Amino acid sequence: MNLILQPWQLLFVIFCGWVHRRQTEIIEFQDAEIRSLLQQLSKKRILLTDDQRRLLAVKGKSIGRQALLELTTIVTPDTILCWHRELVANMDK
Repeated sequence: MNLILQPWQLLFVIFCGWVHRRQTEIIEFQDAEIRSLLQQLSKKRILLTDDQRRLLAVKGKSIGRQALLELTTIVTPDTILCWHRELVANMDK
């Protein structure tokens, strides 16, 4: 078995590491931004439109409950997944 990387493989690994680091930085920034906004709102309830709920439901379902638990969200992961279940149930009608 050859464990020596070819030059293009090494470049690919470096590029993937750079992309991952950049995505992590963006997520951390957005987490901090959301936390700041939530602190400003205090305990006020955030009212979302149906379109906003649908968007969060679809995107939240695609990343899964475990990932949602790791993120700072404006509503609980259970609420997001509940919206998705309701969305799917309404599609059948």
